[in-house]
Amino acid sequence: MFDLVAEYGLALIFANVLVERVGLPLPAMPTLIIAGALAAIGKLSAIEVFGVAVVACVLGDTLWYAAGVYYGRRVISLLCRISMSPDSCVRQTENRFARWGALTLVVAKFVPGLSTVVRPLAGTIHLGWWPFELFNGIGAVLWVGVSVVAGIVFHDEINDLLLWLRDFGVVAFDIVLMLAMIFAALKWWQRRRFNELLHIARISAEELRQMMDKVPPPIIVDLRSALTREQDDRHIPGAIVVSLDDAVRRMVQFPLDRDVVFYCNCPNEASAAFVARKLMNAGYTRVRPLLGGLDAWVSAGYEVEARIAAHSPTVPSAPRGSLPD
Repeated sequence: MFDLVAEYGLALIFANVLVERVGLPLPAMPTLIIAGALAAIGKLSAIEVFGVAVVACVLGDTLWYAAGVYYGRRVISLLCRISMSPDSCVRQTENRFARWGALTLVVAKFVPGLSTVVRPLAGTIHLGWWPFELFNGIGAVLWVGVSVVAGIVFHDEINDLLLWLRDFGVVAFDIVLMLAMIFAALKWWQRRRFNELLHIARISAEELRQMMDKVPPPIIVDLRSALTREQDDRHIPGAIVVSLDDAVRRMVQFPLDRDVVFYCNCPNEASAAFVARKLMNAGYTRVRPLLGGLDAWVSAGYEVEARIAAHSPTVPSAPRGSLPD
């Protein structure tokens, strides 16, 4: 690897960073660290390495931002379908964006999984082009800078490590391959368990609309994140707003003798199915997620309301079975 970076230099660095930021699983940080080590011994220019890497990083991130602007949540849904952690791929990113705002773009590259979704999410929520480029650019500078400086500072140790890997090439390769396979197996197992958790009967928008004419009507719960509701304040008539954490923590407040329907805007109705399964495990039998979430309800042509008054952020504090109609 040391010789490869030394031979192809800036072209390899640019390609590796761009490919990683576009989304292929070819981590660029090891290349940047090695480039920093080469810069420390005069075989590469640290300034040129830094500049090329930042440009490639910003270019790749901007492509995802543009995809979010033009294609909306369809891009995020695609990412979550291929993600090895679909349960947290959107929700955690939205929560952090709601808490930190555009500063999320600065720290995203240092948080596994966050960087994947935050770039198209910024486009989806219509964060301005210049704020995106500013904060994402700061993040790119920090990410590249930390990697290159680490290579410069620890160039002796890195050289020793690469020499060891060269001497024990086959053994080292087998160890790395084994660790990668273990990691992939664990992620596959986690994804399978989560998919099994989501395997629960859904209710269609048409079925829900018919149930709303019954007495008593179903309890409809909006599980969308605060960030999503800020961007789209429409809701199904009569729905109460409950955060995902509160829905699980205070689930005993949902009545056993009423139909309860959860909806969200997650790929595969992940949040709604997750909460419904939790309630079913606690003995509830009349809980279901809404197939397709709010988008399916709107696409079916059913009425929606804009939330004017301040909404209740949690399940009302009350004994089991006494949620308001």
